[in-house]
Amino acid sequence: MNDTTHLYSIEEFEEKLVSETVKEVYHALEERGYNPVNQLVGYLMSGDPGYISSHKESRNKITKIDRSKILEVLLKDYIKNI
Repeated sequence: MNDTTHLYSIEEFEEKLVSETVKEVYHALEERGYNPVNQLVGYLMSGDPGYISSHKESRNKITKIDRSKILEVLLKDYIKNI
């Protein structure tokens, strides 16, 4: 039995959830033959959920997340990798 205590950050958990959701939506858009980057940018810029296909519940999943949070997570991920 392991007696170590693990601390979890709510922010880390939320960021992971956002990243995973964006990846799922990206792949679902790709499966449908869309350019996922263009579709996601269109949605993030306009707020119009029509840019996101309902395939695999993508529209439902992404609209549950605040667009500014998505942009924040994407920017953090980008900066970590430069």
